[in-house]
Amino acid sequence: MKNSKIVDGTWQWLDRKTREGSRKLARTTSRRSFLARLGTVLTGAAVLPLLPVVRAFAAESVAELGDPQSCDYWRYCALSGTLCSCCGGTHTSCPPGAEPSPITWVGTCRNPVDDRDYLISYNDCCGKAFCNRCHCHNTERARPVYYPSKSSSVIWCFGTESRAYHCTVGIVLGEAGGQG
Repeated sequence: MKNSKIVDGTWQWLDRKTREGSRKLARTTSRRSFLARLGTVLTGAAVLPLLPVVRAFAAESVAELGDPQSCDYWRYCALSGTLCSCCGGTHTSCPPGAEPSPITWVGTCRNPVDDRDYLISYNDCCGKAFCNRCHCHNTERARPVYYPSKSSSVIWCFGTESRAYHCTVGIVLGEAGGQG
């Protein structure tokens, strides 16, 4: 008996709070604005995973071979830009004062150490003056560009404080076609 009174009291409290909340929402929001906001949130939630944003400056555990300051370095096979490793940064991090763009392009490069293909995220570092050293234009496995937004030659400094391009890094996302 005692437990049923507690359960009934809990449901009454929940019913009362739900009723009060829905009445307050009805007083302060029109149906159109509520549906518009709900639609915006649902659309944004559905589209968010499709955006080509940087997934992470992930911890890499890939065996390396070569010089990160050379355009022939294995992970630069699809890089078009200036190497951050020649401009005060590394092959995986922007130099001080530059900010990585959250918008990237991705290429697939073969690592000569293990002879496997890896997905490489190319991130432009933005916010500093252009670094005019170690410029590369590698187009391994490139296809003709029909849409400028699909080109690695586009400066990808979107979503940063400054759209000034400085250099580019190449970050291993994981093995191509594998579980990562």
